[in-house]
Amino acid sequence: MTDDASAALRERLTAACERHLGAKGVIDSLRRLTGGASQQTWSFDFRTAAGDCHEWILRLDSRGQMSNLSSATEFALLGAALAGGVPVPKPHFLLRDADDLGNGYVMARVAGETIPRKILRDAEYAPALPKMAVQSGRILAKIHALDVSRLPSLPGADATEAPAAAALAQLRELGERFGEAHPVFELALRWLDDRMPAASGRTLVHGDFRHGNFLVDRDGIRSILDWELAHLGDPLEDLGWLCVPSWRFGVVDKVVGGFGDLEELCAAYEEAGGKGASPEAVHYWIVLGTLRWGVICQAQAFTHRSGVNRSVELAAIGRRVCETEWDLLELIG
Repeated sequence: MTDDASAALRERLTAACERHLGAKGVIDSLRRLTGGASQQTWSFDFRTAAGDCHEWILRLDSRGQMSNLSSATEFALLGAALAGGVPVPKPHFLLRDADDLGNGYVMARVAGETIPRKILRDAEYAPALPKMAVQSGRILAKIHALDVSRLPSLPGADATEAPAAAALAQLRELGERFGEAHPVFELALRWLDDRMPAASGRTLVHGDFRHGNFLVDRDGIRSILDWELAHLGDPLEDLGWLCVPSWRFGVVDKVVGGFGDLEELCAAYEEAGGKGASPEAVHYWIVLGTLRWGVICQAQAFTHRSGVNRSVELAAIGRRVCETEWDLLELIG
């Protein structure tokens, strides 16, 4: 971002904070955070004339094809999750047209680390790792227990077929768009189709519950981020996605995010009120999640190659298709 653009953002954001808070102030330490393909994320402090300091995060909408929710829906969902005891940053205010910043919202800044390789390998976070599988199970049970009737309108609300069947149909249709032959993907689709589980209810699903979307300190998971893929579906989808091999970041002997065992995740989930989370049932969703990630990698590469968005990052993600093919072969034997 140019100096002029940064200055304009600072000026507009200052006015927005003053308008929503009803107090004059200045912005300090404005910086853009790395990561986030579908949103810009900015960290800043808003200091009022009275001496109060608000440590906030600005999320600005710059969404691509992989996003499900509007900023307004995501903002409302964060509020519902917070009220239900889910550890999320407190949402403070939704941007309005008068703010001239586009679509987005401001939420609390929570201290912690999000980079999985640092969390898994730095001594600072070693005390957190043994706790995180149990914490994940408990948090997911809270997410899935939220009253759907009190949530904002979400994708999947009108679905009539079983979530697994809908997910497979979507992956098959998306993969066929690219005109590439991936026999392992076809093998995985048939494996999943032959073992289709019965529908086990429809709950809120975070949609991207994994290492990288957790804020972590020495005590474990402090907050769950990035809700833009939330939808209604099978709750075991979240448990399976957490265990996809790519989210283990090289710690292959720990199925749950590179930090825990599947048995302890399932036990913690059921003890906290979740249902149906046997390791065997979750394994199906690990396979489906791995296939999903493979197709997403394929889509990212296609976006680069087609010229829609020329990006070294997208091209590099595309090279990970072969990793997911290997993972699928190991998972389905």
